[in-house]
Amino acid sequence: MAILIADSGATKCEWCVVEKGKIKKTVFTLGISPYFLNGTQVEDLVRRDLHPEISRYSIEAIFYYGTGCKNPENRRTIKNALKRVFPSVEVDVNHDLLGAARAVCLQDKGIACILGTGSNSCFYNGKKIVKNSPGLGYVLGDEGSGAYLGKKVVQYYLYKTFDEELQYRFDEKFKLTDVEILDKVYKHPLPNRFLAGFTLFLAENRGHFMVENIIEDGLNDFFFNHLCKYNESWKLPVHFVGGVAFGFRDVVMDLTASYEFELGKILQHPMEGLVAYHSS
Repeated sequence: MAILIADSGATKCEWCVVEKGKIKKTVFTLGISPYFLNGTQVEDLVRRDLHPEISRYSIEAIFYYGTGCKNPENRRTIKNALKRVFPSVEVDVNHDLLGAARAVCLQDKGIACILGTGSNSCFYNGKKIVKNSPGLGYVLGDEGSGAYLGKKVVQYYLYKTFDEELQYRFDEKFKLTDVEILDKVYKHPLPNRFLAGFTLFLAENRGHFMVENIIEDGLNDFFFNHLCKYNESWKLPVHFVGGVAFGFRDVVMDLTASYEFELGKILQHPMEGLVAYHSS
C-alpha cells in the first residue's frame, strides 16, 4: 500500500507516491488555488493530469498541502474534489504552511517561512502552528514573494526607473508592451503567477545594483513585517521553503545574520521533508 503526498502552490503542484518511505512516482500538475479554481475545475485537473499517471498504485491515504487551505471552506472544496476522484481513499487536506513547517521542522520547534509565488510564515511548536503572521495575498501583502518581487520589476520598467541597459534587457526578454502588461495584471486570470514570472529577470541580472536593491528590499520587507513579529525568531531556528528563498539564498542568509536569527534549512521544495515526516 502507498500514500500520496501533494504540495501545491499557486503555480504548480507536486504529487508523490510513497511506499515504505521511498518515492515511487512524482507527477507535476498546474498549481491548485481554491481562490482561482472551483471544485469542478480541481476535479477535472486531477482526473486529467494526475490520475492516469498513478492509477497502477494502490493508494490508501492522501496528504494534501495547498495554498489557500487555511480557510475551512477551501479545504472542503479540495477534499471533496479529491474524494470524487479517489472515493475509497482517506483524504487529509491542510494549509501549505503546515506542510512547510512539517517539512523543515519535523517534530521540532521552529519558525517556518514560505517564499515562493506567495509568502507566509509561522511559529510551529513541533505539532501544530501556534502563531501565524497575517497573509494578505499578493495585492496587500506577500512581501518577499515572487509576486511581490515581480511587481517591483514591472514598476521599475513601466516607470522607466531602470537604466537604459536594464530597460533594453527587459524588452528583449519579455517583448511585452505596457498595455499588454497591464492587461495581464488587471484582466487575465492568475495575475500573481504572471507577476512572479518576472523574478527570473532578477535572477538573470544579479550584480546590477538596481536588481540587488529590489531583491534585498523585497526580502527585508518580509523579515521586518513578519519575522520580527515573533519573539521566537531570536530563540529558535528560522527555516525557509520555496523557489525565491532558494534562488536568492545568499540574500536570505545575509538578512538572517543581520537580524541575528539562527538560520535553519533553506529548501527549494518541501517534498523531501514531507516524505520524511509521513514516513517517521
